[in-house]
Amino acid sequence: MLTNTAPVDAYRGAGRPEATYLLERTMDRAARQLKMDPVDLRRKNFIPAFTDGTPYQTPVAFAYDSGNYEPALRRALELAGYEQARRDQAADRQKGKYVGIGISTYIEACGPAPSAVAGALGAGAGLWESGQVRVHPAGSVTVYTGSHSHGQGHETTFAQVVADQLGIPIEQVEVVHGDTAQIPFGMGTYGSRSACVGGSAIVKCLDKIKDKGRKIAAHLLEASEQDLDFKGGAWSVKGAPDRKKAWGEVALMAYLAHNIPQGMEPGLEATSFYDPVNFTFPFGAHVAIVEVDVETGAVKLKKYVAVDDVGLVINPMIVDGMVHGGIAQGVGQALWEHGVYADDGQLLSATMMDYAMPKADGLPSYTTDRTVTPSPINPLGVKGAGETGTIASTPAVANAVIDALSPFGVTHLDLPLTPQKIWKATAAAKR
Repeated sequence: MLTNTAPVDAYRGAGRPEATYLLERTMDRAARQLKMDPVDLRRKNFIPAFTDGTPYQTPVAFAYDSGNYEPALRRALELAGYEQARRDQAADRQKGKYVGIGISTYIEACGPAPSAVAGALGAGAGLWESGQVRVHPAGSVTVYTGSHSHGQGHETTFAQVVADQLGIPIEQVEVVHGDTAQIPFGMGTYGSRSACVGGSAIVKCLDKIKDKGRKIAAHLLEASEQDLDFKGGAWSVKGAPDRKKAWGEVALMAYLAHNIPQGMEPGLEATSFYDPVNFTFPFGAHVAIVEVDVETGAVKLKKYVAVDDVGLVINPMIVDGMVHGGIAQGVGQALWEHGVYADDGQLLSATMMDYAMPKADGLPSYTTDRTVTPSPINPLGVKGAGETGTIASTPAVANAVIDALSPFGVTHLDLPLTPQKIWKATAAAKR
């Protein structure tokens, strides 16, 4: 088969935005037919909370790692002022203003796993990730990761994990990625896997390093390993906090090897590979409020609220940045972006002059918040965060626009919801 049009390929979210869009549009249409508030219908269909480490087995092979969905929706509605927004919406319609409120609740699969399953399905690669942590004689640390950063903030997040676990300043941690001459073989960055898979490989390295450091410290302090506490970058004897060895002292002795346990090799570094036992499943609830000018079809996004649950959060600013960028992309999908082809296969939207993209002046300031439901399947308790905004925002905005057009009998429009489509729909209803 020969085609002159671009095939569908992976985009941020890689299939989950489309699936969530279908589900959330179905929810809204069902709520309208049942004459229910779309919030109530979603609540009736939520899985009850499961946070005790026992996964929820779905009918379609997946087992969700942990979930508590109602608090995220409740918080999003609070931040959006949902009840008041509905009252304002009714008042605005009396004045000829068409405001719509859209809800989107989602769950997504991140950090594809495990490698054995991938192999059984015919994948040509594993789903694990590699990590290497090398402690230098002065106590500084270099981290080598097979996960590559192209904007996700690995250099900060991974350094935070190491600094926190070893009790050293973050300035003493260097993160190396993307250099195949230095790093172990790795599987890369995709599927919101970096923290939950790549970060877990690093944690496994740190466990090995702390175990060796404990042995050296116990030897130097003439104490048993079980009698040592590790806190604030130092090992101390329980009940005798003045008897301690700082991180730097232990690191230096590991390389001097003048006084280390018999049979122990010098040096202080470790390499680990982490193969996840399951996906992680972040979730959340987004609320969009729009105003539609029915004379021109233009849509103004007045308010946007996002409450996501990505497990334990290592760096809130990085997570917020990911959510913000994802929302912008999802709004672009909902309102503007479209690959347009002529009948002869010529792409008509091939440049920035012709392809409508989201811009800052078309987006409001977002209101974001989080609930925290740790994942029980990885040592950091984290879930993927890189694609949440894109997955939730497209259906939230689409539902809001259709809600605004409901007085005209509009129940659905295909994406993107351009002014032309909206104007045609409202004009047809007026005739």
